[in-house]
Amino acid sequence: MKSCGKQLLQSGMPIAGARTMLRANQADGFDCPGCAWGDPEHGSSFEFCENGVKAVAWEATEKRATPAFFAERTVSQLRRLSDYELELNGRLTHPMRYDAISDRYLPVAWEDAFAEIGSILKGLDNPDRAEFYTSGRASNEAAFLYQLFVRVYGTNNFPDCSNMCHEASGIAMRQAVGVGKGTVLLEDFEEADAIFVIGQNPGTNHPRMLGDLRRAALRGARIVVFNPIRERGLERFSDPQDKIEMLRGASTDIASHYLQPQLGGDMAAVRGMAKAVLAAEDAAVAAGLPPVLDHAFLVEHCAGFAEYRAAVEATNWADIEDQSGLSREEIERAADVYIAAERVICTWAMGVTQHLHSVATIREIANFMFLRGNIGRPGAGLCPVRGHSNVQGDRTVGINEQPSDDFLDALETHFRFTVPRQHGHNVLGAIGAMLDGSAEAFIGLGGNFARATPDSALVEKALRRLKLAVHIATKPNHSHLMPGETAFILPCLGRTEMDLNAAGNSQLVSVEDSMSMVHGSAGINRPASPHLLSEVAIIAGIAQATVGSSVVDWAVLAEDYDRIRDHIEATIPGFEHYNARLRKPRGFHLRNAAAHRDWQTSTGKASFSSQALPEQTVHQRARKGEGRFALQTFRSHDQYNTTVYGLDDRYRGVYGERQVIFIHPEDLKAMNAEAGDRVDVVGEHDDGIERVARDFRFVPYDIPRGSIAGYYPELNVLVPLGSAGEESDTPTSKSIMVSFRRRHAA
Repeated sequence: MKSCGKQLLQSGMPIAGARTMLRANQADGFDCPGCAWGDPEHGSSFEFCENGVKAVAWEATEKRATPAFFAERTVSQLRRLSDYELELNGRLTHPMRYDAISDRYLPVAWEDAFAEIGSILKGLDNPDRAEFYTSGRASNEAAFLYQLFVRVYGTNNFPDCSNMCHEASGIAMRQAVGVGKGTVLLEDFEEADAIFVIGQNPGTNHPRMLGDLRRAALRGARIVVFNPIRERGLERFSDPQDKIEMLRGASTDIASHYLQPQLGGDMAAVRGMAKAVLAAEDAAVAAGLPPVLDHAFLVEHCAGFAEYRAAVEATNWADIEDQSGLSREEIERAADVYIAAERVICTWAMGVTQHLHSVATIREIANFMFLRGNIGRPGAGLCPVRGHSNVQGDRTVGINEQPSDDFLDALETHFRFTVPRQHGHNVLGAIGAMLDGSAEAFIGLGGNFARATPDSALVEKALRRLKLAVHIATKPNHSHLMPGETAFILPCLGRTEMDLNAAGNSQLVSVEDSMSMVHGSAGINRPASPHLLSEVAIIAGIAQATVGSSVVDWAVLAEDYDRIRDHIEATIPGFEHYNARLRKPRGFHLRNAAAHRDWQTSTGKASFSSQALPEQTVHQRARKGEGRFALQTFRSHDQYNTTVYGLDDRYRGVYGERQVIFIHPEDLKAMNAEAGDRVDVVGEHDDGIERVARDFRFVPYDIPRGSIAGYYPELNVLVPLGSAGEESDTPTSKSIMVSFRRRHAA
């Protein structure tokens, strides 16, 4: 509560901010611009969390980054500011164009900006020489219009923020169950007997999830956590909506079992639980007891079980313990929870997806859940918890560098143009193309590309080589300060602001949450500047200047978003009667075939994977080198994605600083170091490139020995561009080999 008040005061609009929060995640309000956790039936005025308040206060600030702000400072001077300091300057108010002679951004008319952007894009000798990035904050309507414009232009180059987070989830789940989305609804958390939380920190990243975990714990559900780091929110939680609990200063225990595997050891831990379940099955059969496995499910719905069982039996406990860092007894106790539960949900996030073997790990999670039929029935299922508020929706409506033929066929039939068929670039592909000169233009629909991506120095080099860079944004960020030949900052409306068309009617947008619920969002605040345009209007303006209106009348669509939704309905399954259903409280659910045991896989069934454990995890590699450590990057509690709201991380006891390294006390002792000592962190990737993050402070923490952790984007400089997940191409931000260079004592 104190933190929420502080954030609203810092915004300069405490009363208006508090009033705004009462409309967050409400049927007649706006969708929180923070996380993608599902919304319950709206029975309370307080459907927001602390980090939701931070996100809204950050957007609804009274501070303004006007043309005067840019006139006072060169881009070179702005580059010296930290991410936090830069964004503290507030909301962008005017479209701006970079002037290389003065090294400043100067105001430009919208019409002139669109015309020049269109001219440069038309002048490229191949549409594939342009990259079109999307942040998960974009609405369904903006994302659909964006992909339509880009495909009319002639390319499938759609690097997307999902490439850097849950790409492995989508790939693994499509292979395993035929759908790359979670199979559960929010209501399933009310029926689950056990919930397994793997590689996820909801206390910071999806705080409203803690309310659902708390309610599950109170009714007796067991919650098993696998996380290398001891996170406060997974240990206990005080519900702000429980007046008695708040007045008493009490809390509810969340995790019944808290296991701390080594970095990269999750697959081994899950394999160990599966091994324990199969052993329990054998013991039950031998004793004449009811079976442990769901044989009916395995026979009717699964393919590859025999091969998987053989792979599990071939995996010995010594390897499982060594790779996971957990004892057999710990793993077997967790398996006992699974066996005793009739209905199980498994959730995970980027602690699982940002490793070399992430796809294999998620396949293993699916294998584990298949054993007792925990998919496709109430209170059970797979739940990858997405980060940004509409990253899942953007993918649903076509932001995909590898689109399906069915989707492209639908676009081609409905809009009557020849769609590009060649697969495009993901994030790493786009960076590589910019570096080698084969990509010359970049348009970013939201986000902070330079800070979200790995290998910061190489990405800056890539952006500076561009002929054109366009950033659609609400606040200045460091991506804007790496201009190439021509660069624009185009300011857009925020999620909390009214979007009015020429007739003065409020425009409604839609988003999709982690449970595949699609619901409406309409801002209530006056725009930060009369010169702002909506994302849809900006996309329409660029499209008109680039490809004209012979295929699509962009202005007509921008004038009424219902028309965009009509086109979505006509081209994407599941959106029947889109406009009508969107206006119902809580919106509507997109059917998930796997949740109905309709397996759209290559086998026509839920498919087991029989992969062996990785030959070596990052933690095992670190153990073999003297003074080497396995680093993972994560968020602070005063942060969401690349946006830094403040310099504190009170859940972890850090205040006023972000350049810290969390490390086990015994590791400090072994290095003859102490808490507060400062070091440079040196990347150990063997590619001849020196990567150094300078001047970080040691903070002792409860983390496995040999593993360390720290915040991104500050540590992204250490994440090698050449280290990516197998199949997913996701940067391995949880598997970074590093060493230290001592600086000085505190």
